[in-house]
Amino acid sequence: MGGGEPTGVPRPSVRPASPWDFPVPRADRLDNGLRVLTYHAPGQHILSVRLAIPAALAAEPLGGAGVGVLTARLLDEGSDGHDAEEMAELLQRHGVAFGAGVVERGFLIEVDVTRRHLVRALDLLREMVLEPTFAPAQVRRHVRTRLAEIEQEHTNPGSRAAIAFVASYYDPAHRLSQPTGGTAASVATLTPEHLRDYHARTFHPDRAVLTVAGDVEGLDVTGAVASALHGWACPSGRAASPTGGSEEGAAGPGVSGGRIVLVNRPGSVQSELYVGCAGPDRIAAAQWAPFPVLGFILGGGPTARLDAVLREDRGYTYGMRCGFRPRRGGGLFLASGSVRSDVTAQALEIALGVLDSGRDGFTDQEVAEGVEYLCETAPSRYATADAVADEAVARALEGLTTADTTQTLREMRSLTSEQLAAAYRQYVDGEWISVVVGDAAALETSLVGLGRGPVEVLPA
Repeated sequence: MGGGEPTGVPRPSVRPASPWDFPVPRADRLDNGLRVLTYHAPGQHILSVRLAIPAALAAEPLGGAGVGVLTARLLDEGSDGHDAEEMAELLQRHGVAFGAGVVERGFLIEVDVTRRHLVRALDLLREMVLEPTFAPAQVRRHVRTRLAEIEQEHTNPGSRAAIAFVASYYDPAHRLSQPTGGTAASVATLTPEHLRDYHARTFHPDRAVLTVAGDVEGLDVTGAVASALHGWACPSGRAASPTGGSEEGAAGPGVSGGRIVLVNRPGSVQSELYVGCAGPDRIAAAQWAPFPVLGFILGGGPTARLDAVLREDRGYTYGMRCGFRPRRGGGLFLASGSVRSDVTAQALEIALGVLDSGRDGFTDQEVAEGVEYLCETAPSRYATADAVADEAVARALEGLTTADTTQTLREMRSLTSEQLAAAYRQYVDGEWISVVVGDAAALETSLVGLGRGPVEVLPA
């Protein structure tokens, strides 16, 4: 038989997908103020538990930068009930995957566990949250580990570029001018007392949110959480701030105007580019919907403007990405990627030109493709319990709920090219802070010749 369509059989029509909404949780508040959000995800038998504790990074003292990260790493290194080895054995025996970390807006604890071990996992979580010991030997070990990581981060071009960017963008007196995990000087001074003080000031339930996502059919999740964490209470007379201390105000650029920071990496055959400017805060922005679409159009994939020019047309890079990152009291717009060393200046000028071109507007086709991709892939992006829980706690730390995720997706569908251009022009003014990690001897003259502001050369 020959190929082609069968005669007389009409081609089926494909209807556009219906708008997708983020799952609606059951929301409860315990007597101690802890909010509990439960997302039922049928068939997801590994439950994802996430605890978000508001603790602004800006409230960490400059001299103690990194105390939050060390606290996170030591939660499972011993409690009043079990030492580090016993805790590790219990986690393994009950199949509990545990992790903790710090983001700009707060402290995150992650637990993944099977349904039948949820109660035991919550009991272990209680020990780690309420009863960490911060044993001196364990603290010293983690300080040494973190110092080794910092040394390695300074040898990695991407990490070094990010460190140099925040140091150049933010006022040096602000905590955000330093890496989340601190500097070698600040980490080296940390002691068990610093961690205990941070824990006492930060770990309060009244503004915390615990999310459980997965197949919870027949489980009394709220009752299990209440039973496990019944002893978690706020100390009387504490400060109103969720960090127990004064939170610094919005952090903006320390110096106005465009400039280039060149981090010397002698002999490098590639240069790392890290370019940014001010961006919107998710809450302050009248409408957040345009900004994910703008990031997609400019640097969200191989067909985006940056890659279309720098990768496909010029062959300067394997790829560059960009996007808006909301932060407390003000956000960032960042673009980054690696390029061949011999075309560094040209690549930087082209990249900045592409980013500047957004101020002139976007085509209807670009807008349609960006909206379609972000809206139609949302169900798959949030198809697993861990993705649902992660989104819920991320929004919680911003003072929002996942209803905002649904609203943003709905608002995206009606965006116009005029709205995207206006949103981009509102924040992107062309005054770029550009970090280049590469061979300063080979690059300085050509970067000065771009006329994109003064060039500051930093040692490796």
